[in-house]
Amino acid sequence: MNPIQMVDLKSQYLRIKPEVDAAIQHVLDSTAFIQGAPVCEFEQQLAQYAGSKYVVSCGNGTDALLVALMALGIGPGDEVITVPFTFVASVEAIALLGAKPVFVDVCEDTFTMDASLLEDAITPKTKAIIPVHLYGQCADMEPILDLAKKRNIKVIEDACQAIGTPYTFSDGTTKQAGTMGDIGCLSFFPSKNLGCYGDGGAIMTDDETLAERLRAICRHGSQVKYHHDYVGVNSRLDTLQAAVLQVKLRHLDDYITKRKAAAHYYYEALKEVAWLQLPDIKTNTQHTFHQFTVKVKDGKRDVLKQYLTDKGIPTMIYYPISVHLQPAYRSLGCQEGDFPISERLCKEVLSLPMHTELTEDQLQYICETIVNCPL
Repeated sequence: MNPIQMVDLKSQYLRIKPEVDAAIQHVLDSTAFIQGAPVCEFEQQLAQYAGSKYVVSCGNGTDALLVALMALGIGPGDEVITVPFTFVASVEAIALLGAKPVFVDVCEDTFTMDASLLEDAITPKTKAIIPVHLYGQCADMEPILDLAKKRNIKVIEDACQAIGTPYTFSDGTTKQAGTMGDIGCLSFFPSKNLGCYGDGGAIMTDDETLAERLRAICRHGSQVKYHHDYVGVNSRLDTLQAAVLQVKLRHLDDYITKRKAAAHYYYEALKEVAWLQLPDIKTNTQHTFHQFTVKVKDGKRDVLKQYLTDKGIPTMIYYPISVHLQPAYRSLGCQEGDFPISERLCKEVLSLPMHTELTEDQLQYICETIVNCPL
């Protein structure tokens, strides 16, 4: 059995090596390293895959969030609601623009925004809501979108961990993560379900005017070269990364299938472990398992983590500190106990190895080791 990794990008690359190498060589031959043809082609292909009218590629997922907020005119004096149990970028983008992050807690079973708490967090200063689709599962978007429409508030989906995840509305309509709100944001960090070989991101919308503004902001606020209509940034997906993403997008459905198969193995093998709570999947959304994150009960998480490390099984904690308690956001005035579910999850969650190259031998070893852990 090969050593177990949290993410095995090398084995994944070797499976598609001829396609990737040819795509990269084509870019090298063209020397069109910035805004070469693969960038526009990838945007069109991703738009078709996701069911979005417009895709604007950018430098990374954090930039996608930042540019989305900029395009909506968010700035000092505005409030943006999001969750504290998330990667810091969801909050960082708000703070960078001088707006105020306002938190609502998450649901204990899905780790995503508790829509029932949302209305109480809205004030006259609320300009946008950023629900985070965490670990590969969508937040409960229908009530979020209904409330946002009623209160005339924009919705930016942080779908950086959930590309290809469908959500079904009560009328039977199904949409993918990132295509339900006004704007959806994606990351192509290498470990993502659709990851490039560096940094990369994308922004999705069905609004043509908004798409033009997003694209301009990513290009220094310019729609015509050297003419600047907006204050912008320099955030572009380079051609090499776009070429890699074109290849990997063709394999994305297969990658998701493999992740679901690994998750199914975990569910079956670990369902009788009393001190372990497996991920809950709601009936109105699927799960694409960017992470397979369990909850370890009775304060035993760190003991299990060390035990697995000693047995050659890597694990990760996403996330060890809720954002509202991070030193960088102390000025918001939040205290320990303000968001109890997020705080408790930070002490309980543990992500097991999850990637497209997990073998049955590896999964069996991981699960048998957990089952036999003397907790």
